[in-house]
Amino acid sequence: MASPAFEEIVEDFEFLEDWEDRYRYVIEKGKAMDPLPDALKVPATKVDGCASQVWLHPQIEDGTFRFDGESDAMIVRGLIAVLRALYNDLPVRDVPGVDAGGELARLGLNDHLSAQRSNGLRAMIKRIREVAAAQG
Repeated sequence: MASPAFEEIVEDFEFLEDWEDRYRYVIEKGKAMDPLPDALKVPATKVDGCASQVWLHPQIEDGTFRFDGESDAMIVRGLIAVLRALYNDLPVRDVPGVDAGGELARLGLNDHLSAQRSNGLRAMIKRIREVAAAQG
């Protein structure tokens, strides 16, 4: 089962039947995140494979995984917020085992993102898993 934060997103998506409303919801989730400091927007935190600019800053403390992120695209910033709900506060050893594709499929995102956005989402998930696997 996913985190309570991700389950809340799933429940909200079930309530929002229109995809325009769902997109707005994802964008609002992104807007609610604190901005990533410019000092962390460096090549080491940049995610390749995304059409827009994306930076992920992972942190592992006491065996717990967390990350912050930023994008210059509003919808991608929202997708970062969704991924944060999925992964943040998990034990770092559990992160690589999360079925991100299966969990995100519960939201129906796979069918409603452009190919470029889907590729970018996969690139973000790959980066998250790599960082966690290296630390776990």
